[in-house]
Amino acid sequence: MIKIGIIGGAGYTAGELIRLMIHHPKTIIKNIVSKSHAGKLVHIVHQDLLGEIKNRKFSRSLSKEIDIVFLCSGHGQSRKELKLNNISENTKIIDLSQDFRIKIQSVFQNRNFVYGLPEWQKETIKKSNNIANPGCFATTILLSLLPLAKNQLLKNNIHISAITGSTGSGRKLSDTNHFSWRNNNISVYKIFKHQHLKEIEQTVHEIQKNFYSKIYFVPYRGNFSRGIISTLYTHSVLSLEKNQEIYKEYYKNHPFVMVSDMNIDIKQVINTNKCFLYLLKEKDKLIVISIIDNLIKGASGQAIQNMNIMFDFDETCGLRLKSVRF
Repeated sequence: MIKIGIIGGAGYTAGELIRLMIHHPKTIIKNIVSKSHAGKLVHIVHQDLLGEIKNRKFSRSLSKEIDIVFLCSGHGQSRKELKLNNISENTKIIDLSQDFRIKIQSVFQNRNFVYGLPEWQKETIKKSNNIANPGCFATTILLSLLPLAKNQLLKNNIHISAITGSTGSGRKLSDTNHFSWRNNNISVYKIFKHQHLKEIEQTVHEIQKNFYSKIYFVPYRGNFSRGIISTLYTHSVLSLEKNQEIYKEYYKNHPFVMVSDMNIDIKQVINTNKCFLYLLKEKDKLIVISIIDNLIKGASGQAIQNMNIMFDFDETCGLRLKSVRF
């Protein structure tokens, strides 16, 4: 059994990580660190864990004997946490913030963080001790683009719109994630400037070095709690059938990505680590629709998937989850 430490244990991603990890057959949670809730029972904060994690309390610091630490603190906090907790160089790290995703920011305290998108660089993740977990929008969108980039098929501008649930904003309340604001409401934000766009562009350019066009991304806030649906389109001279063949070939050995022959909706993937893709063709435009659960495939589930790869477990271990369809 590998020993798990979680820092930033009171947030949404930590709550999902705990929920999944307590049923993982090869792990044991040693510490759930939360300075603001230290000494408080975990199920008081994560009330869905009542009866699942009996008498477990948040701790103020990590134990010494930890095999892997998940950093679930807010963006900009991971460097501080690594300094404060004096984590051993032998301890593996998976960071769920955006702090180490961009290459120029990926080295810290002799740790080199690898961008942890398993469907792109699984073999690199296997040999790595430090993983920067991708962002939720970035995961959704990159899984729509990887087969095209891999086959050097991106030749024109890419236009993307995507909508996310309120949990994407984190647990801390703000004007735009109160129920009274979100209910019966929808809004656009950070047009062409969303922070995940940098990691999307970085990955696409690394895979297809001759891609010189633009990626335009319009994100939306949705009036639901979890899930992301993205729609992108770009120029394509290939038929729909040929594009479908390319996508199915690319993902044939990746257990969490499925190419659907029917239209898709968010409920199909909620509570799972899956990504569903649906392709259409309108004249010379290829349209790719992608759906994930932002808290699982977009955060905690993908982090566990990365852990499984790092420790040479079956990639799906602890992640065989059925969607909450109704």
